[in-house]
Amino acid sequence: MRALLSTLCLLLALPVLGVLGAWLALDAAALATLSHQAGTVLPGYVLQTATLALGVGIGVVLLGTACAAAVSLFDFPGRRLFEWALLLPLAMPAYVLAYAWTDALQFSSPLQTALRQGLGAKGPLWPDVRSLWGAVILFVLCLYPYVYLLTRTALAERGVQMMEAARLLGAPLRRRVLQVALPLARPAIAAGMALALMETLADYGVGAYFGLSTFSTGIYKAWLVLNDPLAAAQLASMLLLAVALLLAAERRAQRRMRFAAGRAAQSNEARPVPLRGRAAFAAWLLCAMPVALGFVLPVAWLLRMLWVEAATSEIGLPLQRFVEWSLASLRLAALAALAATLLALALSVAQRRGNPSGFGLLPMMTRVVSLGYAVPGAVIAVGILLPLAWLQQRWPSLSLSVWVTGTVFGLMYAYLVRFSAVALQSVEAGLARVPRSIDDTARLLGATPRRVFVQLHLPLLRRSALAAALLVFVDVMKELPATLVLRPFGSDTLAVVAYNLARDERLGEAALPSLAIVAVGLLPVVLLSRALRQQQ
Repeated sequence: MRALLSTLCLLLALPVLGVLGAWLALDAAALATLSHQAGTVLPGYVLQTATLALGVGIGVVLLGTACAAAVSLFDFPGRRLFEWALLLPLAMPAYVLAYAWTDALQFSSPLQTALRQGLGAKGPLWPDVRSLWGAVILFVLCLYPYVYLLTRTALAERGVQMMEAARLLGAPLRRRVLQVALPLARPAIAAGMALALMETLADYGVGAYFGLSTFSTGIYKAWLVLNDPLAAAQLASMLLLAVALLLAAERRAQRRMRFAAGRAAQSNEARPVPLRGRAAFAAWLLCAMPVALGFVLPVAWLLRMLWVEAATSEIGLPLQRFVEWSLASLRLAALAALAATLLALALSVAQRRGNPSGFGLLPMMTRVVSLGYAVPGAVIAVGILLPLAWLQQRWPSLSLSVWVTGTVFGLMYAYLVRFSAVALQSVEAGLARVPRSIDDTARLLGATPRRVFVQLHLPLLRRSALAAALLVFVDVMKELPATLVLRPFGSDTLAVVAYNLARDERLGEAALPSLAIVAVGLLPVVLLSRALRQQQ
């Protein structure tokens, strides 16, 4: 059993190894390709990707930290509402937010048209949202909840004794917040920023729709447009290196969070400071703006787009095709969620029965699998197709591409590489709460390992397994790059359909699948907000 699981983990690591293996085949032609990229497109990719990451990093830190500090340290009207409402933009994929704001803010939109008529202006009232600065703002609105969530947790468990000591020493509230509370939350802020930057680097939908020259769009263009697999692999490896550095920074911050957190004691300092007047209004406005701009107004505008499309279209909404797209998305998401959860259960229980020290082949392979979530979908697609192309050239009779390219099997493989880490993290967290003494007692009473798993572990892991399946389900529903490249012919998902319609400037038709993706994305947000309320 352990050998089988180790083999499965090795298969899930092959796409990353395939991308890195492209550098082993460097010859004169490969060096010429790399030199050509360095002199043409590579500087633009590096500059735009670095600028985008820098802007998003600064934005999510400022917005996420400010909102977390407001709801954790202060009391103002609407605070209880904003505690969970600030998580709502997590349900909004960045490319869906881009479709909504593009339609709302473009030159020919009803909003800008009415303002021009009222002001007597003729030219555009603001720059085109489809630009680098527009992408930065959209990503900040979508991804600040990562920083908000981790920072809020850290501030809720802040060093109460240190805050109290600072107050007794005469430090004013401003100084206690800036020099005591926020420094204690610095590891959480760094971890949240790293997660947001990994999502930014992995994005393809916003970059392609806005016409940006990022690494993700460059990988897709090199593979499918220029038909240059080697260039795509080289770009993918560079993006993979950037993601690996961010992942290392996030892991380091997570280790520091264990020492920065402490159990909050019951004292006056642990209670939020009441705000009145202008201060209360400023805190309310700070929390209301990201919720409105990142979720409420985009959803309202998507509903308006859908209503206008239904009222003006001669053939009406494509409800029958929408049902087909939805069923295809639900089938793929359900199958991937089931497979990822079963794999996570098997790996977690096998590790629990094995070496407690965490050393060995299976634990090492499990850690490799846990890196998959940080790998962008475009990199996974290239990592799957590149070794297949290499094998197909040398052994044409194998016909491996028939089983992987454009098939459900290939798509499930990509989903497992990308999202098994999500299920594994949830199941391992649930299993860690089960004392090992329960296993030892059952074994002493003569229970077999299978009976221990079925009658003890499974009932205790029911909630963790359901949470893992739900998270994978939602992630698959939103996944765009890998689905766009590897999907079976004639089997479009909601994400692919929304992207294709928006690319063709049919934003009204794109509103229907976009709203469906947002509705599905609300499920983990609801569960997360409930879990946070239970912890308080």
